[in-house]
Amino acid sequence: MSLTRVAQSLPLEFRLNGRHVALEVKPHETLLEVLRERVGLTGTKLSCDMQVCGACTVLLDGLPVSSCTSLAFEARGKEVLTIEGLSDGRKLHPLQEAFIRCGGFQCGFCTAGMIMAAKALLDEQPNPTVEEIKHFMKGNICRCTGYQMIIESIQEASRLLGQPGKEA
Repeated sequence: MSLTRVAQSLPLEFRLNGRHVALEVKPHETLLEVLRERVGLTGTKLSCDMQVCGACTVLLDGLPVSSCTSLAFEARGKEVLTIEGLSDGRKLHPLQEAFIRCGGFQCGFCTAGMIMAAKALLDEQPNPTVEEIKHFMKGNICRCTGYQMIIESIQEASRLLGQPGKEA
């Protein structure tokens, strides 16, 4: 009887915030672990560790994913965008500006995940209604703001990006 040998590590290459990354990962390592512990990008947060709260949201080829439950090797050959990759040097992205201007955060723990999910929404639907925002953002939990300021922040970002806001 032969036992299949499990790989101790896997080669992983992907683009992270526009830059090429190549490293070896363990088969069980999550994308969140690689981002925070191996690459040193700590803007993405671990909270629920089971794909419920959205604090760990990053974009994988433009789509929002929970990095706490995505295996790192799933990023192979793909583009990963984190909150750190959103700004252009010292110039904040309009979503970041809007969250500051409208108070779309309080403690800030969920903010990176909120902003990344909102980016995916605005990339897909540049002029969302309030109901579309609520529907799209329901996978992101905030325990501080009551959500109204988050909705206003997304509407403001839509305007900053050049699309007039719509009412629900």
